[in-house]
Amino acid sequence: MSISISPTLGVSESAQLLRDRAISSRELVSFFLDRINRHSELNAFISVDGEQALKDADVCDSLISKGESLPLLGVPIAVKDLILAKGSKTTAASRMLSGFKAPYDATVVANLRKAGAVILGKTNLDEFAMGSSNETSFFGPVKNPWGLDRVPGGSSGGSAAAVAARLIPAALGTDTGGSIRQPAALCGVTGLKPTYGRVSRYGVIAYASSLDQVGPFAHNVRDVALLTEVLSGRDPLDATTSVREVPRLTESCGRSIRGLRIGIPKEYFVAGLDPQVERAVRSALDVLVAAGAIPVDISLPHTDSAVSVYYVLAPAEASSNLARYDGVKYGHRASGVASLAEMYQRTRSEGFGKEVRRRIVIGTYVLSSGYYDAYYVRAQKARTLISRDFQEAFQSKCDLILSPVAPTTAFRIGEKVSDPLAMYLNDIFTIPVNLAGRPGMSLPCGFDDAGLPIGLQLIGRQFDEDTLLRVAAAYESETSWHQRYPERYR
Repeated sequence: MSISISPTLGVSESAQLLRDRAISSRELVSFFLDRINRHSELNAFISVDGEQALKDADVCDSLISKGESLPLLGVPIAVKDLILAKGSKTTAASRMLSGFKAPYDATVVANLRKAGAVILGKTNLDEFAMGSSNETSFFGPVKNPWGLDRVPGGSSGGSAAAVAARLIPAALGTDTGGSIRQPAALCGVTGLKPTYGRVSRYGVIAYASSLDQVGPFAHNVRDVALLTEVLSGRDPLDATTSVREVPRLTESCGRSIRGLRIGIPKEYFVAGLDPQVERAVRSALDVLVAAGAIPVDISLPHTDSAVSVYYVLAPAEASSNLARYDGVKYGHRASGVASLAEMYQRTRSEGFGKEVRRRIVIGTYVLSSGYYDAYYVRAQKARTLISRDFQEAFQSKCDLILSPVAPTTAFRIGEKVSDPLAMYLNDIFTIPVNLAGRPGMSLPCGFDDAGLPIGLQLIGRQFDEDTLLRVAAAYESETSWHQRYPERYR
């Protein structure tokens, strides 16, 4: 090797070293493939195609030698196994799709490839993204690098754990009710859920289409900004994507935050919030105030309704989206059946896990005749009120909102599996952001007494990722939490 490659290499630093020809993409990819193989105990990956990754790395090295300059040329990245990558297994962590290979690239994967990235593998997740702990995967739970008896958060726990253990410089996840921000917080990495419509969902297996959004995990804010630039933009294959021009988000990092108003919602600092989490978040606020930001007390009065609204609307959309898995077109099909009706019933019973079946049943119920108006329509009205709370706060009181990501740090594997309500409440601070379609991000802001990471959540105006990244970078420049990673993975 030209230099000694470190597991701490991030996206921007790796890209610069590759451009300078201080390292080769083959060396970099080989290094991280070796780390992935040596740390299989995390169960962070469902599949890794090392042979193809090395071939792609050689192509990148050839392009670099010819003077080609692309933002991610030769940089290895992992992708949540809910996102299609042509020729790769794409399972959604479900028996239903355990043998399925993607026939095309999702737009976000195509964007990564256009930028020169090398896709190393597909990361583990909660089945069909339904979960908050990464324990519902058909391929087994992911473990948190900071404590192997702890959950990494979900549903994008595999991506968060892989980045936290420095098995990969960056990874993609999806966020429906907090599934990027919550695992980023529990694993001590940086993650961003862009504004709904900022990033294409084409080629992403749908859970709840009006809530899902793709976003990146990385070691630091600048890398998240760079990846978001690459992922974002209008896609003719996804009618929900915005026509707004994507700003140069990396230029936000390093700008002053003096005079910015930071809203502190009283509903996010309530009974049930771990005192150590609250102290870390309020200490983070102090850092931002010292940098010139202005704290403002605000109220988001319909926050208490968010979890209830989410668990009506998301299962309703899931019930519709997952109806296509019937054993006829692709995926698992039950054998030895006597009729078409039996094939449908057994295929779905065998193919879907317990949590997915639970949400399908809930969704079918709230959409059924006699209950649609009582539950689904009322939930949509409440969603409008939740969105209006954010709109009013941003119009008159603040430029962004600061809060905890989760009420606690990472809990033990198996601790909440038998109590769905307790599991669902873990997303109480992240769900409102998805319901309102706002951007949100998580960044490390401390550790509890058990040595487990704590996450700080920043919430912005629609399509104002610029301000989020600006404030996040200002905080990161004054702290070192983002540089820490577990001793066992050094």
